[in-house]
Amino acid sequence: MQAINDFILAAAGQPWVLFLVLACCIIDGFFPPVPSESVVVGLSAVAATADVPNPWLLMLVAALGAFTGDNIAYLIGRRVGTNRWSWMRGPRMQSAFRWAGRELRKRPASLILVARFVPIGRVAVNLTAGVTHYPHLRFVGLTVLSASLWAAYSVGIGLFFGQWFEDNHLLGAVIAIICAVALGIVVDLVINRVRRKAPMVERMKEPEA
Repeated sequence: MQAINDFILAAAGQPWVLFLVLACCIIDGFFPPVPSESVVVGLSAVAATADVPNPWLLMLVAALGAFTGDNIAYLIGRRVGTNRWSWMRGPRMQSAFRWAGRELRKRPASLILVARFVPIGRVAVNLTAGVTHYPHLRFVGLTVLSASLWAAYSVGIGLFFGQWFEDNHLLGAVIAIICAVALGIVVDLVINRVRRKAPMVERMKEPEA
């Protein structure tokens, strides 16, 4: 275990680790399987007690990567649509795309901000925003805010939980990642509940014939 802790600490102090964070956050914006939250939260948990990498620099790099990835997804959506590749054509992704299209017409700002915290949700929303030609300048402004909030949230969770495990960086990182994933699941469940209730509310508002 000490060897693992030493390896994590040594890797966290290397300059290339921030390039890894940047790459993961960019790719995660348009390809869900890349776990950017795990990388950012895990490294910030190490930073809580080891002071490497620098938390503020980590937050800046994570925000830049998230912003870039989200806008790449927007451009992909505008150019190729939402069914070009096999991972897009799965029932869950297609359902997410349909929901994102409906919600973007109703409440685009809140949707783009909240979706950044849900891995599949953010990809669906970003791609759909491009497909539906949501104004790009407005999308850029919203993703600046959403990426900044997401980066602060991810680093904050890692710092908060990481400080409890000064002598075990691995355990601190694992617990911080689990908590971040759990919070993401909670957000996803809340969004799904809102999605199920929305059609019922709309039917109740319809005037009787």
